[in-house]
Amino acid sequence: MDVRIEITYHTPKGLEAVFSSEEMKAGKALVVAEDFEKTGRVKHLEFIDSLDHNTWNVKELKEYMKGIQTEPHNIKVYFDAGYDLKTRKSGLGCVIYYDQNDKSFRLRRNALVDQLNSNNEAEYAALHLALTELELMNVHHIPVEFVGDSQVVLNQLEGDWPTLEEDLNAWADRIENKMEQMGLRPTYTVISRKKNREADRLASQALNKVEITSTIEIND
Repeated sequence: MDVRIEITYHTPKGLEAVFSSEEMKAGKALVVAEDFEKTGRVKHLEFIDSLDHNTWNVKELKEYMKGIQTEPHNIKVYFDAGYDLKTRKSGLGCVIYYDQNDKSFRLRRNALVDQLNSNNEAEYAALHLALTELELMNVHHIPVEFVGDSQVVLNQLEGDWPTLEEDLNAWADRIENKMEQMGLRPTYTVISRKKNREADRLASQALNKVEITSTIEIND
């Protein structure tokens, strides 16, 4: 979860000023906030959730962070798809990065599916595949960042572009309903295909009938 810190700071002579930080991970924000409190000049300090605009004090945020440590959190999902017009087969790929029990992990998954009508529909299906994996991980009621190179899918889900095609509209509704059921708070990031290489490769491997399902621990 990303938060920003708001601090009311007072000087020995009684002057006060309010400072607001940039957004940062909650764990980092706690460290910074505790360092500020050591000065003894913080009159008021709170954290503001960047998505829901909930406010937390230090004790409340510590309790929240303690509660989610055993569950997947800090989740970032990359997805991509490849579409063969002749065979109408689609290769779907997703990569999920997450933290759990003070460790970092990467999950990779792909799938080969039939009878989709376009590359855009395959992109929606790849995102839905990622949601299915998150559901199997018991991810719920938490922010999740979805990253891909499909401007169509991400801008439509963001609500910036209209969804005129009937099949794409059905996929968008299906995905949004599942997110709502899981209590996810999504953010969407469009990147270049080059930066989405890992998910793209999984989609290509699926089209070549190479099945990938793996989870590994990663080190910074």
